Amino acid sequence: MGALALTLPGFAPAQVLEIGEGGRVTVYDRPAVFDASGATPILKSRRPAPWRSESHGIQPALADAAQAVQLSPALVEAVAWTESRFRPGVVSRAGAVGEMQLMPGTARSLGVDPYDTRQNFRGGAAYLRALLSRYDGDIIRALAAYNAGPGAVDRWSGVPPFKETRDYVAAIMARLSQAAAPLVQADPRR
Repeated sequence: MGALALTLPGFAPAQVLEIGEGGRVTVYDRPAVFDASGATPILKSRRPAPWRSESHGIQPALADAAQAVQLSPALVEAVAWTESRFRPGVVSRAGAVGEMQLMPGTARSLGVDPYDTRQNFRGGAAYLRALLSRYDGDIIRALAAYNAGPGAVDRWSGVPPFKETRDYVAAIMARLSQAAAPLVQADPRR
């Protein structure tokens, strides 16, 4: 985990000061992702769009899906927001569908209709649980695999060096830093 911590961007939910060349002081007072190239604000504006599932009327489907596979609703919620901004039926350029952005083959293998909100959440939560089991509860690798595919995570023995995947993991982890409940419960199949 130590080496992984060095390769992933860091999070700063609190105030951070940077003292640059010539003594120039920069204050970061909003959540940001820090990496070798500098700081990138996570929230682009002072009034971000509501991201909590309650404001989108999908909380029951999300909570039921999370409970069925013993995941924190906060984890499923953060993945769904990052994937689709809770937009039902949205299709990505890669062909992923719905709130949890299930690829058609993944949806078929899970036996769910990705265009149905309840089934999409159920399939996405089940897939996330399967990835967590595959990676022995390592949430970072599971999230990277949810985004880039397990093959990429296996090939790179961890988070692949793809900007999209690293940004994806960082965005979800930043959202989860606000969660008070445990993110993962014991796998009921173990």
